[in-house]
Amino acid sequence: MSELIKHECGVAMIRLLKPLDFYKQKYGTWMYGLNKLYLLMEKQHNRGQDGAGLVSLKIDNTPGQEYLDRYRSVKVNPIKDTFDHIFKHYKKAEKKNHDNFSNPEWAKKHLPFAAEAYLGHLRYGTFGRNSVEFVHPVMRQNNWRSRNLVLAGNFNLTNTDELFNKLVDLGQHPSAYTDTVTILEKVGHFLDQENEQKFRQYKNESYSNQKISPLIEKNLDIQQILENASRDWDGGYTVAGMIGHGDLFVTRDPWGIRPAFYYHDDEIVVVASERPVIQTVMNVKYDKVMEVNPGEAIIVRKNGKIQREIVRVPHKRKSCSFERIYFSRGSDRDIYNERKDLGRFLAPILLEKVNYDFPNTVFSYIPNTSETAFYGMMEGVRAHLLEWKKQKIKALNGGLTEEKITEIISVEPRIEKIAIKDVKLRTFISGDNGRNDLVAHVYDVTYGVVKNNEDTLVVIDDSIVRGTTLKQSILRILDRLNPKKIIIVSSAPQIRYPDCYGIDMAELGKFAAFNAAIDLLKNTGKQQIIDNVYRKCCEQRNLPKEEIVNYVKEIYRPFTAEEISAKIAEMLKPDDCHADVELVYQTIENLHKASPEHTGDWYFTGNYPTPGGNKVVNTSFINYYEGKEGRAY
Repeated sequence: MSELIKHECGVAMIRLLKPLDFYKQKYGTWMYGLNKLYLLMEKQHNRGQDGAGLVSLKIDNTPGQEYLDRYRSVKVNPIKDTFDHIFKHYKKAEKKNHDNFSNPEWAKKHLPFAAEAYLGHLRYGTFGRNSVEFVHPVMRQNNWRSRNLVLAGNFNLTNTDELFNKLVDLGQHPSAYTDTVTILEKVGHFLDQENEQKFRQYKNESYSNQKISPLIEKNLDIQQILENASRDWDGGYTVAGMIGHGDLFVTRDPWGIRPAFYYHDDEIVVVASERPVIQTVMNVKYDKVMEVNPGEAIIVRKNGKIQREIVRVPHKRKSCSFERIYFSRGSDRDIYNERKDLGRFLAPILLEKVNYDFPNTVFSYIPNTSETAFYGMMEGVRAHLLEWKKQKIKALNGGLTEEKITEIISVEPRIEKIAIKDVKLRTFISGDNGRNDLVAHVYDVTYGVVKNNEDTLVVIDDSIVRGTTLKQSILRILDRLNPKKIIIVSSAPQIRYPDCYGIDMAELGKFAAFNAAIDLLKNTGKQQIIDNVYRKCCEQRNLPKEEIVNYVKEIYRPFTAEEISAKIAEMLKPDDCHADVELVYQTIENLHKASPEHTGDWYFTGNYPTPGGNKVVNTSFINYYEGKEGRAY
């Protein structure tokens, strides 16, 4: 994506199923689990660079010894800082206690983060300031091990206000108005309730207090706790957690909006937000890594037993399609093929746009995430070119000469790397301050490969959200090559509606497609449609989220997708751009054809999987109309 759209969060969890000494004997170090966690987090660094943190859990430590250790960072490279902090401490400990350091029993007793269980997190801050207090994992501590709760997740809830009020009704006094605190306190409340019920049960059975604690730990109903806690959650989520005595879990929303995968053998259980990360780190095949199903929880008990439990009734799967188009690592087998298909399906319309003029058309892409779609696009172009060659040969009707054959079969699409991303500069200007003055230099251009005023440049990007970088940078640098025409291709459809499940796309007024539709309405004398949508949204303001209708769809209804695309091209074309500019977007039909199992397309269609989505788009339009900035949830 040429624009700065922040990623979702990432989770990583490890549970060693053997004593630390086993890993020392087999792999040469008791740090096996910690090393694997580092790799899991580093391989997911794309999912969040605002912060990183981890918690370790020592199982069956004696009373008086710390069993939970946590470190969190919001430094420039938070993963590196987190593990540097741990390993610098280890280097000092090794120097001071050289003979004992490699002993797993000694390490577990004396060193932080020498443990059997780990929960790591990579943060993209959808909520709250970028300070360490907002970095996961978050903790709810207690003197009873079975009441200690650690959580980390990739989630965004649309109904934090409702859930907050329910906590207050329970008599709680939440420390902050965020979905993180809300989820922590919700799970914590029902964890406390389960502990209390079990305590009364065993007390009535005449067990002593000292014997009751291990009985509670052994028999906690984690499935029931998660079912009760998540009953009213509206949003997309993967939530992973630890309970202080040694039970671990990960649960996923019933629509499958946010992703989660896991792997286990007789030595280890591994959870991560992306499948190929586990494949790489654990060196296992695709089919060994399993998906956490929508509405499901994977529970790892203290004794190592693994349970798969339903905690929410699964709904129709609406997995995030943007996860497939852009956010997830393209090394996943399915995602790679889907991205190629998204490019391949665009080939017919693009060839029509350039009139099959192969000698005067240059195909390229905007690095780096659109490269896979580019490969697919070129496979589609070559397939059509093969048919074109057959027709040319047939048309000669036996009048083939060697020169004619050579002329026909030598035609190939012209492929060039036109835009070159300056990675260091991109990192430097990633903030909004001063961005407009510097964004024009994010990309460099390859000179000398385009024929002046003759060639058409076809350049694919994986998505166009705001169009800022196109207008201020890409179109200008492409125009320096003096092409006759520039066609920008988006492998994703037009982004028309805000996201509320964890992606940084919450304000309608920042979407190129929305602004184009508004401009078309105003220019065609249809201002009353804008006013009517505002009126209808205001009338719904106090309705329960379940009753709210997405009337923002009416903004787009008078126009075809092609008319809106043409208006976007007109609005994004810089005043000093000489070439003609055209935008071509993916169709909704082709999106579903490329990714039939992942139909969460609310950014493009406005069909939100949860009632809270309609509430968010309703509020977002009101904010736009009234000139208010900020997200709508």
